[in-house]
Amino acid sequence: MLRALAEPMRWRIVELLAAEQLCVCHLTELLDASQPLVSHHLRVLREAGLVEGERYRQWTYYRLRPDTLAALAGDVASLAASAPGGASCRRPCC
Repeated sequence: MLRALAEPMRWRIVELLAAEQLCVCHLTELLDASQPLVSHHLRVLREAGLVEGERYRQWTYYRLRPDTLAALAGDVASLAASAPGGASCRRPCC
């Protein structure tokens, strides 16, 4: 999931989808990017479980999966909480 979010355009897609559900044509306009490129990034985000699509007439609208983002945020928060601090936690060198 982090690898999917690390790409700047995918991060921007996630930011846009945090505000509202959008279809590819909206995203291509907002991102000033080609449809194949936006579709590729959406596929990566779908495969990572971060977004999902829903058909509405002839369009597919994409939305975030808040449960997946919340789980990722929890994992990152756990890492931050368990990170040692100070010199007392250093492993001695050889």
